[in-house]
Amino acid sequence: MESPSDASDASDASDASDAEASAFRALADPTRRQILEDLRGGELAAGEIASRFSISAPSISRHLGVLKGAGLVTERRDANRILYSLAEERLAMCVGRFLSAVCPEQIVLRHTKRRPAPEGDAS
Repeated sequence: MESPSDASDASDASDASDAEASAFRALADPTRRQILEDLRGGELAAGEIASRFSISAPSISRHLGVLKGAGLVTERRDANRILYSLAEERLAMCVGRFLSAVCPEQIVLRHTKRRPAPEGDAS
C-alpha cells in the first residue's frame, strides 16, 4: 500500500515533469526563443516586443501567453502597459534538470570550466 508520503513524492515528480514539458513546448518555437533572448537585456513592454517582429501583435500576445503559462516569463502592469521579464531561475531549473538527467558529465564539465581561478593564481 502506498503511503501518503509516497503519493506526495509521485505528485511532486509529476508536477516537475509537467513543468518541464511545458517549458520545452514553449521553447520549441523560434519566435518564443527570440522573445526570451530579447528579454535577457531586461524588462520590455508588450508593444516593444511586438515591434521587433514582422508578425501581428495578437500573434506575439499568444506567444507571450504560452511563455507565461510555462512560467518562463513574468508580467506586471504599469499603467496601461504590460511589462514582461525573463524568469531566469525557472528556465534554468527546467532545462538544467533535463540536462542533468541526460548528460550529467557535461554539467560537471561546464561548472568546472566556468569556475574562476583562485586569487593569486596566475595560470
